Amino acid sequence: MEYPQYRQALAGQILPLAWLDLDALEQNMRDILHRAGDLPVRMVSKSLRSVAVIKRILAFSPRFQGVMCFHPAEAAYLCEQGLDDILVGYPCMQPNAIARACAQTKAGKQIVLMVDADAQLDVIALEAKKAGVIQPVCMDMDMSTAFPALYFGVRRSPINSVIKAIQLYRSVENHQHLRLEGVMGYEAQIAGIGDCVPGKHLQNCAIPMLKQLSIPKLTRRRGDIVAALTQAGARLRFVNGGGTGSLGSTITDPSVTEVAVGSGFYSPHLFDYYQAFQYRPAAGFALEVVRRPDAYYLTCAGGGYIASGGVGVEKLPRPHSPCGLLLDGNEGAGEVQTPLRGALGPLKVGDPVLFRHAKAGELCERFNELLLIRNGKAEGSVTTYRGDGHAFL
Repeated sequence: MEYPQYRQALAGQILPLAWLDLDALEQNMRDILHRAGDLPVRMVSKSLRSVAVIKRILAFSPRFQGVMCFHPAEAAYLCEQGLDDILVGYPCMQPNAIARACAQTKAGKQIVLMVDADAQLDVIALEAKKAGVIQPVCMDMDMSTAFPALYFGVRRSPINSVIKAIQLYRSVENHQHLRLEGVMGYEAQIAGIGDCVPGKHLQNCAIPMLKQLSIPKLTRRRGDIVAALTQAGARLRFVNGGGTGSLGSTITDPSVTEVAVGSGFYSPHLFDYYQAFQYRPAAGFALEVVRRPDAYYLTCAGGGYIASGGVGVEKLPRPHSPCGLLLDGNEGAGEVQTPLRGALGPLKVGDPVLFRHAKAGELCERFNELLLIRNGKAEGSVTTYRGDGHAFL
């Protein structure tokens, strides 16, 4: 969508605001389904953070099945909003949050909690016993690759071998109120690292090679662990894998029964730099031009919405529309004002400038609502988690 259409849609709106382009979102949904092959797609809530958006995606196609969320209390909240089939993608040691999830299990909802250590099992088992339920859990396996002198991946789960997986499975079996229902293997270094980033020639040469070397190792590890667990007696309902950046390789693993996707729906700017795919920018925020200090600069109100993770300029938001605007290197995205330079054109005080966040769902932690835009017209708004009064982490 071109700038005049965005400006038309934003006319009369109170800025700053967060926007969601429905045409771009729906095209991204179609592209995600195509890249996922024949597998069902579990959407990742941390990249969406809006119940209404999650429900919209689920209604788009029957192949969008279930939600991967990031906290047991969030899982319980989603169930209270009418959703079901919730996989909590990260371990938790908070008894009160786990108790809320177990209560939803008792009410007939399908919630699966993530584990990778005995201590987590002990807490979940105690709350499941109090609730009088057998609580399903999912084993998180490590999908990193240790090359000589280089660790390629993230440091999360300790389950990186068949032996460790079987040991944890036996621990699950020793708890009367737990049942192993799934396995997750998220290849973060494949899914979340771009391989055609401007100005990073060496990285762009190294990352594809490391990914090519890593994928067969990860596929073999995941398949071996799933096979060993099955042989040991585990009745796995699902094997979850993938991410926005790794769909192409994950769907070739015969042990995987479903893929998880989050960032691809909104397509934040960190996902612009992949060789294998390109999604449409579907979400961002709009700021008001409040100053024109000279012919070469303008200043917007707000904008300091910096993404989490390792510190770097790539975590700054980026001007999206109109084209040709750049952040000022000395000030960046400011706490209450953001200067821009470049092709200012006819922009004047009071006009909107649209930005994209570096990450997907973190945008929604800054705003209570998402303005829905279709073909240059506003179609109302939906609330975010924040707008509903929730901040789970």
